[in-house]
Amino acid sequence: MPPAKKRPRRYDSAKIRPAVLAQFGHVREAVAALTPEQLAGPTRLGEWTVRDLVGHFSMVLGSVVRYLEAPEPAARELVLLDWPLATVTAAARIDEDTRAVDTGDPVGLLAATAARYEELVAAASDERLVPARFGAMTLGDFLVTRTVELVVHTDDLNAATGADVPYDRQALAACTRLLADALAQKAPGGAVEVRIPPYAVVQCVEGPRHTRGTPPNVVETDPLTWLRLATGRTEWAVELDAARVSASGERADLKDLLPLMG
Repeated sequence: MPPAKKRPRRYDSAKIRPAVLAQFGHVREAVAALTPEQLAGPTRLGEWTVRDLVGHFSMVLGSVVRYLEAPEPAARELVLLDWPLATVTAAARIDEDTRAVDTGDPVGLLAATAARYEELVAAASDERLVPARFGAMTLGDFLVTRTVELVVHTDDLNAATGADVPYDRQALAACTRLLADALAQKAPGGAVEVRIPPYAVVQCVEGPRHTRGTPPNVVETDPLTWLRLATGRTEWAVELDAARVSASGERADLKDLLPLMG
């Protein structure tokens, strides 16, 4: 008999909504302190400058605004767990949209985005459908995806500027859990246990299922290393060599499953 299908993880809106604003607030404070030279500097995201990255931050929250201002879709088309794997199809469009953002006043841009976001989201139900890029989904689910975008790009901003922007704990937790669950979705099974303390543990990869005692195949890493692996910011072999990933067991090799997001 095949194992029972696990229920999708549930996220507490009372934690996700403040987490999105908190992480965006950390970014706003950091951007306000950047010099023109830092804004013009490179990032690890291809040809994007830090100024382009700031424009993308405005898109992350601004997309919620645009979707809430649009007519509500008739039916749900996308569940939360399908979102990470769907992103690989949109890199070119996202790049084009980001470059079109007017970042002449980056501080003002982020302030205006935050104000309009707070105005619209406060009155919107989590069950309200929004016409997201990859298909209509609930606002509650879409806000969870914003934690991924904000945390991952905060890491990009830190790497580019050395700003040491903090990570909201709830935003980092949601980001870690969604990307861990996406791995289990991509490679279902119970042969490997992936541990990302203190936020997530998932089982994945086909093969003999572990039932008791110490699992024979275990991968463990920290949340930031995990999100970098899951989004292609770093490579499996690099993190393994640096001892930021530990992997034990003949099946505990995830390099062919990563990255998860584009």
